[in-house]
Amino acid sequence: MTAPHIGDVEFRDLLELESHGPDTFVGIAARYPWGSRLFGGQVIAQATRAAAATVDPDRAVHSLHSYFIRPGSPNEPIRYEVERLRDGRSFSTRQVVARQSAGAILNLSVSFQRDEDEADSQPASIPEGLPRPDDPSLQDYSWGKLLDRRAVESPDGRLGYWIQLTADVGDDPIDHTCALAFMSDAAPSRAARSPHPDFKGDTSDRNRFQGASLDHAIWFHRQCHPNEWHWFDTRSHGLAGARGLVTGDVLSEHGVHVATIAQEVLLRRRRSD
Repeated sequence: MTAPHIGDVEFRDLLELESHGPDTFVGIAARYPWGSRLFGGQVIAQATRAAAATVDPDRAVHSLHSYFIRPGSPNEPIRYEVERLRDGRSFSTRQVVARQSAGAILNLSVSFQRDEDEADSQPASIPEGLPRPDDPSLQDYSWGKLLDRRAVESPDGRLGYWIQLTADVGDDPIDHTCALAFMSDAAPSRAARSPHPDFKGDTSDRNRFQGASLDHAIWFHRQCHPNEWHWFDTRSHGLAGARGLVTGDVLSEHGVHVATIAQEVLLRRRRSD
């Protein structure tokens, strides 16, 4: 089986999972610009969608934590097995294992919460002087017709991206959550490389390293619409043992703090020997 290129797939098709028995779902794969491996953001988005299919619709995702176990193949579908860990009065917890023929490729824990009318406070904000996403000086790292991504160095020196999904997502809030999860895995890698002595800050430095996402976490604070621009304000917490940790705030173009992300990245210098 040869998977379609991501530019030829409707994003909503990625979230249309087929039921294969109780709490088991199958989703399609797609081929990304780098070719041989699945995009981790797709697997997280589909796993979250599978978990949501087992939860009352009045409960929204408030956090997820995932481990990438082995690279996924774009040449076969992905099977999502959901375990219902708990349904309480306010919270529901699910565990999802994504599998292909080689074995498990992702393990995800996701928690859902019923809406509560409590205090709402937001300390995070977009930095003053930050270039807007339509600034022609920004480097364009977009993925064709699916994802617009513009690299930015903020006024205080941190690296981030303006990102928006250009595909049709529809009106379902859970699909918006899954789309934000998809987008969020496109943000941390540049900040993860930034403390390395060989980091140059341009597009060529990606070829100097061999890397992969090890784990990924998201805390969802407020609803968002993924077709709007979002500022992914990422920052490195250093490198050790070939691993780099990145955290970041995600704010809408209008300054609403919609999520916080964290990712640990495997980063090795490519060697000629």
